[in-house]
Amino acid sequence: MRGTKKYRHVIETPDSGKWELAGYEATLPISEKTNPITRELDKADPVQIVQLLKECDAEIFQEEDEALLNYTRLYSESVLKTMIDIINKVQEVLKDPDNTLIVLSGGGTSGRLAFLIAVSFNKLLKGLGQLPRYTYIIAGGDRSLVMSQEGLEDSALLGIEELSKVCEGKKKVVFIGISCGFSAPFVAGQLDFCMNNLDIFLPVLVGFNTVSMARNDKIEGWHSTFRQVAERMQKLQESHKAFILNPAVGPEGISGSSRMKGGSATKILLETLLLAAHKTVSKDTDISEKCLLEILRTYERAHKVTYAQSKKIAALVKQAGTSLQKKACVYMVGWHTLGIIAIMDGAECIPTFGADYNDVRGFLIGDHSEMFNKEADLIAQGPQFAFSQEDFVKTILPSLTDLDTVLFLFTLDDNLAEVEKLVVQVKEKTSNVQALSHATVGQYLPASLRKLFPSIMSIMWPILFLEYEGNFIQKFQRELSTKWILNTVSTGAHVLKGKILHNYMVDLRISNSKLFWRAVCILQRFTGHSQARCLEGLLQTIYDPDVLSDDIRNAELSKHIAIATEKKKVVPTALLCLLRNCSVQEAQLRLDTSPSIRAAIESSLYAPGRKRGADKSDSTGRSV
Repeated sequence: MRGTKKYRHVIETPDSGKWELAGYEATLPISEKTNPITRELDKADPVQIVQLLKECDAEIFQEEDEALLNYTRLYSESVLKTMIDIINKVQEVLKDPDNTLIVLSGGGTSGRLAFLIAVSFNKLLKGLGQLPRYTYIIAGGDRSLVMSQEGLEDSALLGIEELSKVCEGKKKVVFIGISCGFSAPFVAGQLDFCMNNLDIFLPVLVGFNTVSMARNDKIEGWHSTFRQVAERMQKLQESHKAFILNPAVGPEGISGSSRMKGGSATKILLETLLLAAHKTVSKDTDISEKCLLEILRTYERAHKVTYAQSKKIAALVKQAGTSLQKKACVYMVGWHTLGIIAIMDGAECIPTFGADYNDVRGFLIGDHSEMFNKEADLIAQGPQFAFSQEDFVKTILPSLTDLDTVLFLFTLDDNLAEVEKLVVQVKEKTSNVQALSHATVGQYLPASLRKLFPSIMSIMWPILFLEYEGNFIQKFQRELSTKWILNTVSTGAHVLKGKILHNYMVDLRISNSKLFWRAVCILQRFTGHSQARCLEGLLQTIYDPDVLSDDIRNAELSKHIAIATEKKKVVPTALLCLLRNCSVQEAQLRLDTSPSIRAAIESSLYAPGRKRGADKSDSTGRSV
């Protein structure tokens, strides 16, 4: 076992959970199962919310339990071996900079992480006097970095088109496709394209389900399913022509919300892998399992350091929840890559919680001139695409109220005079200012800045006496720590607002095929009705006030999604219609007059005369 001797765990991981048993929610992939830890998350107070999500995050580092269903985990021999095999291929590109490329690609959170990681490693190369070797692709282009556009993930052909453009003229490409649930058509198309051109491409798939759990619905407008693509890769892995990296990290704290553990594990895996590749190339040494374990354990230590601040994180959850409950906003203003983490977190709240784009929002302070593929796609595109310091000062600052919460994210290596100046401006509008600062031992926050905040979450990191590549470990730790905190705060705030039932996202925005079928599963879970009846109820809500015709029922899924994306509260409305056998108008009225979405659903679940058995059943239905 990896948790012994020198490499023993630095945090306490939860005992192996019920989700690992063979029969637990057997029809669902790991990434869509409910996590037993958070089953009563909707009833938790801020302190309990932080504790429960801390335990979920710790499952990333949990090891195999031979007595249970034997999923491979982060520290499994087979996962470490696959990482080493991929590193050897990455090294070939790093050693031969002429016409070679490393491409990271995904949709939504996965695409934003592809962007962040590509930016980080190009910066590492620049510091060594080398040209950029990394690039990223995100479904929907750079606009999707700052604004939710999930629907574009559903096109395999678009994925292929984007990859072809990026790699034109290259003689060797390592392609890393990220799809936490093994479901994104955009990535499936790219992986298939790579396998059809193995003389140039080495395809790598990163996710957190088994291949047998990969989505098996035919992709609209294309010839294959994601599972067929993954199975083809699995065969090619035998000859090292393709690789699948898929440790199990357990179900999400909010069922299906892969922005959380899936996103964190993606960051941990890829940064460890790529950092180890750079480290060994610069030293001209072979990669070892020990090197990988040393890096992985630094992320485990980051979990311990981060959640040592649980009391202050809980206070921030409470403050953010109060702002959302009062229909105000939460703004996260971060310097450099911490700003990217903030933008990611805000954009993810839209599909996850059906949030308005302004409810929880991130801004990036600092130079971003060399970050984006096409920055022009983000400039003057409307208020929902605003992300910069200038945007914050011009569009947000003048309209701040005392109900809003503003969280500043910075390190003590940043321009603290600039931080202080912006905090002073914000304090003229709202007293709800909070700070998360990262420091290295021996660094201290200036008194003039400290006195501006009622409370500061100050995370102190040890000094690392490492070579140049190793110094990036602390940067990565700080980013991950910030991600864990922001994920917890935004999730906890929406729990307090009543957007979660048990641990289900019952007000998700139906903006792609994955979320459409997740919505159907949620309706089945809480009504006990068949998939066919829940699908009918969902379509009736989407198309209301039109009467459902056979033409509508038989329309392509993309048509249903295009209409649903523009509507609010589709899932809770459909749920109330099915529970109460009422009209869409009556369901909407109940939602509008209820204290929260959770309260409206609970009053319908436990209405007189209603059978309560469905509420106890596990999810059933198709893989999503």
